[in-house]
Amino acid sequence: MKKMKNVLSGALIALGFFLSHFLFAQTTTLVNPILTGFYPDPSIVQVGTDYYLVHSTFSYFPGIPVFHSKDLKNWKQIGNVIDRPTQMDFMGERLTRGLFAPAISYYKGTYYLTCTDIDHDGNFVVTAKNPAGPWSDPVKIPQVRGIDPSIYFDEAADKAYILYNSDAPNNKPLYSGHRTIRMYEFDYQNLKVVGEEKQLVNGGVDLSKKPVWIEAPHIMKRNGWYYLYAAEGGTSVNHSEVILRSKDVWGPYVPFEGNPILTQRELPADRKDAITSAGHAQFVDGPDGKMYCIFLAVRPYEGDYYNTGRETFIAPVTWTNDWPMIEHGEKAISYRYPVNYKEVKQKDALPQSGNFAYTLTFDKALDPALLFMRTLDKSWYSLSKKQGLTLKLKPETVMELGNPAFIGKRQQHLFSTAETELDFKPTSEKEKAGLIILQDEGHFYFLCKSRSQDKDVLQLYKSKPRSQEMELLTEVPLTGKPGKVGLRIASQGDTYHFQYSTDAKNWKLLQDKVDGKFLSTKVAGSFIGCLYGLYATSSGDASTNTASFQYLKYAGDDPMFK
Repeated sequence: MKKMKNVLSGALIALGFFLSHFLFAQTTTLVNPILTGFYPDPSIVQVGTDYYLVHSTFSYFPGIPVFHSKDLKNWKQIGNVIDRPTQMDFMGERLTRGLFAPAISYYKGTYYLTCTDIDHDGNFVVTAKNPAGPWSDPVKIPQVRGIDPSIYFDEAADKAYILYNSDAPNNKPLYSGHRTIRMYEFDYQNLKVVGEEKQLVNGGVDLSKKPVWIEAPHIMKRNGWYYLYAAEGGTSVNHSEVILRSKDVWGPYVPFEGNPILTQRELPADRKDAITSAGHAQFVDGPDGKMYCIFLAVRPYEGDYYNTGRETFIAPVTWTNDWPMIEHGEKAISYRYPVNYKEVKQKDALPQSGNFAYTLTFDKALDPALLFMRTLDKSWYSLSKKQGLTLKLKPETVMELGNPAFIGKRQQHLFSTAETELDFKPTSEKEKAGLIILQDEGHFYFLCKSRSQDKDVLQLYKSKPRSQEMELLTEVPLTGKPGKVGLRIASQGDTYHFQYSTDAKNWKLLQDKVDGKFLSTKVAGSFIGCLYGLYATSSGDASTNTASFQYLKYAGDDPMFK
């Protein structure tokens, strides 16, 4: 009898464990985008129970942020791959050039990252023992001619391969956008290619349909199949992800009849809270053992207009007959996916998904997410508890291709607010300091303190594309004792609003309903997203003056997250 009770007790305990684990384990909801704002071209690697995610930064510095997560939901930036000017800088390059599409991988204790410096160094690889850094100096791979390289490690054979987007066969395209996927064997110990290049994909999954821009390729192995998957259709509204497979890593690769495995291009363009331009994907196993897909997409406020850049999303992967599917196009990508595993929050991490607000202070160190233009020069800024962030006024402006006194933070919401407190005493009409909302060198609005007719004034400027000039939209005098001034810029989809305060309490409207489409990627013709920036310039003249910013507040409140 006693033995029977023990058996029954054990069975009840096992049943309780089963129920708690399987019936009540759904404790997490993945919220899209998992990284809001300008975080394009995601690449992910899993090492044990840790996930590391990287993104393109183009000509901003530091380059290629590295994020860490335990649950694919909560992400914390732990470093940047290109964080030393001795590794690389982007002086003389437009902001939308620079670093395109990094890919991160891991093998035998070493992290590998490949990327393309589109105008100068071409394709390169860097390595690290710790993904937080330091990362090595870049090693160029001149034989890899194209963009978007990634390394595949075939553990069973102890071999590595580097694959990438390249020119059409014989450099004779049949149509605009005709590209190929090619591959070399890669000596991962000496960081160089081995043997001859081989073409794996010509044009895309069906050359007769003239597919464009097959790019961002990856290989993975599952159930004896080598899967080659890549983006197709260009990175705008026709973006998609396609897949092919082979029993041999060198091919031939046969396309899936159900391609594309991810796209949103067939859905109504006027649907509410649309997610568009989905593609540039990479697969990863989740903490629950199921497969997920990380990819880029955008959240337009109208049509193909968006200012937040290309963002990082996630979706579950379904396998049927050894073929994967994410969202074929009949169904919209969701802003929320429930998952059956426990959430693991990151200590001291800034929020990255949903609606949030926080304040950056400048008493100790700059947050690793803050961006400079093209290189890092610590000589023109300083940090202190009393003064906050002090910028020396530099002759360089954001309209040029140098390194102005600018430090930026990504706009991460359609409806957002950035605010700072400025302490600045201009001595001439050329000296200006304040808060800027910037898409690129030719598309920005600048809310600044300056001088006009020997008086302190607050000014709002709009850039003039294809020139190094600004248009004055409005100006108000700053009366009373010289002192600190509060500056605030708010985005509301397709408009921006500009306010100021002279007493740190009451805010006055300077100008509202300013055209936001002017800052969209569509109008600018760029690949990047908007940044709120702290900026000080002497507009071409030498100056010894400085401007201090006490903090940078940010808040985002998008309706799709409520």
